[in-house]
Amino acid sequence: MAVTIGKSQGTVVAAAAGLLALISLGAYAEAGMRQAVAVLIGGLAGLSLYHASFGFTAAWRRIVTERRGAGLRAQFVLILLTSAVSFPLIAWGGQLGWPTGGFVFPFGVAAAIGAFMFGVGMQLGGGCGSGTLFTAGGGSTRMMITLAAFILGSVLATAHLHLWGQLPKLPATSLIREFGPHGAFLVTAAVLGTLAFATVRIERKAHGELAASRKTDSFLTGPWSPMMGAVMLAIVGIATFVVVGRPWGITSAFALWGGKIFHAVGIPVDTWPYWTWQRGALENSVLRDTTSVMDFGVILGAMAAAALAGRFAPVWQLSRRDLLTAIAGGLLMGYGARLAYGCNIGAYLGGLVSGSLHGWLWLLFGFLGSLLGTRLRLRLGMG
Repeated sequence: MAVTIGKSQGTVVAAAAGLLALISLGAYAEAGMRQAVAVLIGGLAGLSLYHASFGFTAAWRRIVTERRGAGLRAQFVLILLTSAVSFPLIAWGGQLGWPTGGFVFPFGVAAAIGAFMFGVGMQLGGGCGSGTLFTAGGGSTRMMITLAAFILGSVLATAHLHLWGQLPKLPATSLIREFGPHGAFLVTAAVLGTLAFATVRIERKAHGELAASRKTDSFLTGPWSPMMGAVMLAIVGIATFVVVGRPWGITSAFALWGGKIFHAVGIPVDTWPYWTWQRGALENSVLRDTTSVMDFGVILGAMAAAALAGRFAPVWQLSRRDLLTAIAGGLLMGYGARLAYGCNIGAYLGGLVSGSLHGWLWLLFGFLGSLLGTRLRLRLGMG
């Protein structure tokens, strides 16, 4: 089927593609072919997130407010598809000449507080880490403000991380090490299957039947079904493991961008304990940071997707409520993500596809925060 888009939208597509190519070339010059490919993987992520409207925030909210669980079930499919490849890679990749690492972190009081803060913030801000990037890239001016506050909250958290790190925590636990890749996958599938069954029960009890799934109209112009989005994002996650050697992450780049801005205006972030071991990232080109270049790709991929769909049309008028909730949500997400090892992508998705216990605990406390955030949305009259 031929794709027809307006002249102005075509210009946006061309601009996004051109910028994506320039960043990829710059990344190649700074850090080689893998870095260049990482930019393109980010672009595919942005395209997929936008066309599938694949957000974690709305899915968590809908199961509470509308008793609809399709979004959650799509997330579970994404996790299982990625884990089917990532678990064996983490376990045996080194023996095959393809060393791959996971995100396996200790989880304690600070991480629980951070995940809870993030859950509240994503409902007020209107998107999680990936959601903020793809909606900002798609032309949402409100989410651009959320992103700016997200960056500020992230860098402010780095000033205090050494203090939060003194609080009690559980040791890092890997299901892959405990049960092997096959056993870890069976455990993950059993838990997610149980949760999916629960969402089906909740939805049928509330509505009598499951909602009809949105169909995929066009690969290039969208929209996509949630399951199409899950499959494409699983490809993104697996490609990240193969090319980068670790899970997909989002929010560490926000702290870096904020740190560089602070450093440029004379704030001595390089004396903060967090940046003493990140001094190289602070001083090097941002194109050497893999998470950053993938985030740039997400923004530009979503920008291109919005224009391909004929929907790139930024609205510059925002209400006072929209402005304040975007700032509050972004600050909470930025600060919380640093305490809790990341957002829905880096901590929840990245943790689970690494077979880490901290991913499950992040899900628990993040969801509890999301419940409070959802109640605040309702009280504030946010649709």
